[in-house]
Amino acid sequence: MAKYCNGSSDQSESFDRIPPIQFTKLFINGKFVDSISGKTFEAVDPRTGEVITRIAEGDAEDIDLAVGAARHAFDHGPWPRLSGFERGRIMMKFADLIEENIEEIAALDTINVGKLYAHGKVLDVPGAARTLRYFAGAADKIHGTVLKLSKGLQGYTLREPIGVVGHIIPWNFPTVMFFMKVAPALASGCTMVVKPAEQSPLSALYHAHLAKLAGIPDGVINVVNGFGETAGAAISAHMDIDKVSFTGSTEVGRKIMAAAAASNLKPVSLELGGKSPLLIFDDADINEAVNIAFGGMFFNKGEICVASSRVYVQEGIYEKFVNKLVEKAKSSVVGDPFDPRVHQGPQVDKKQFEKILSYVEHGKREGATLLTGGKRVGQKGYYIEPTIFADVKDDMIIAKEEIFGPVMSLMKFKTMEEAIKRANNTTYGLAAGIITKDLNVANTVSRSIRAGIIWINCYIAFDVDCPYGGYKMSGFGRDYGVEALNQYHQIKSVVTPIHDSPWH
Repeated sequence: MAKYCNGSSDQSESFDRIPPIQFTKLFINGKFVDSISGKTFEAVDPRTGEVITRIAEGDAEDIDLAVGAARHAFDHGPWPRLSGFERGRIMMKFADLIEENIEEIAALDTINVGKLYAHGKVLDVPGAARTLRYFAGAADKIHGTVLKLSKGLQGYTLREPIGVVGHIIPWNFPTVMFFMKVAPALASGCTMVVKPAEQSPLSALYHAHLAKLAGIPDGVINVVNGFGETAGAAISAHMDIDKVSFTGSTEVGRKIMAAAAASNLKPVSLELGGKSPLLIFDDADINEAVNIAFGGMFFNKGEICVASSRVYVQEGIYEKFVNKLVEKAKSSVVGDPFDPRVHQGPQVDKKQFEKILSYVEHGKREGATLLTGGKRVGQKGYYIEPTIFADVKDDMIIAKEEIFGPVMSLMKFKTMEEAIKRANNTTYGLAAGIITKDLNVANTVSRSIRAGIIWINCYIAFDVDCPYGGYKMSGFGRDYGVEALNQYHQIKSVVTPIHDSPWH
């Protein structure tokens, strides 16, 4: 079984107690305000299951206020009218403030959703600052094209900010996802209403505070905490929101699309679920393959859309690979995410914890072989052992449905053609991985798998310059890269006659 660490060591970080929570209200039009109803909801520490604080609960009326502030900021405020250079300069200042507050932001995400504190400091928060700087650099490079038209006409296109954007973001990477959505929208000149997941409002409110300090005008960024059924639904159906960007489950994505269509036909971009395959061929370096497979599945305690939850291993190395993988899983340390010795923290909340354990029971009932894990760790909090099933069939529930937790399914294959067919046998198409030394195999498989991002001899290798999004029921639209800017623009064609031109 995995090792357990309760965080009591003197090696633990200084944040082994809850840091002060400064911001618990809604952020609308540059001010922190109570919800109109006065309602609040609990923010819970997944390390213990105990309440951290209470958070203002926004609903449709609060969304109306936030949209009104964003609309006024777009129609009459300075943000869309600043030069791209000026918007970029303010965004650079925002990035500086993020970096100056790395420890505070990382601690908020740790106590709110159980992320490893060390990962927050090294990966998530610096990555968020880099995302801001990337799109800040793009803000003054947004331009249309000159058109060569027939007859006596001259034309060109304008790329205009789409307007007021509703961002609905998930709980698994609160800071990363906030800036993945907000940064390109800011660079484009849009204003916005952000609804963080009800499990993870704390860092979003802190980011709003830093945005104000950076000089982003009032009304440009509004943050409304609340639940999907109320605040999220109000964003999706709002007649004065011009665009919705959502990351989350396929089930909720369907509802957002329906609400957008039934209201003002606003465009939506959706990054949804995944059941990503990792294909490991006989020529792979086994130690490298084990490390890639383990990280691809158990990074962020399996709460990641691109998790390599279906691992297909070619039969020539299957037994040796499985033995090393199980050994690695058993040596993994589960425990308090503030402790630097820990590899895996708690699941986000009780509901997700119980859902994951129910999938473990499904796997057992359907006849998969539980090689390691599958049990709760410790007496409090929402900790689960890294779990690996073998002898998994493609039609089993654990091989078909997104679990969003530390549960891996192992399967054996004979030929490349078989592996491709089985990898594509899913309703999802978010990501995939290939481990091989054969360039021809890598090229063929990467072109054959229907997924938005393919990693070869690596996994979870994200970069802000690399577009990211899904095929099939994993959604559409792209985050990251210059392609992300396209989601926040309207393209307008302008045509004028040319009289007596000496040439055409």
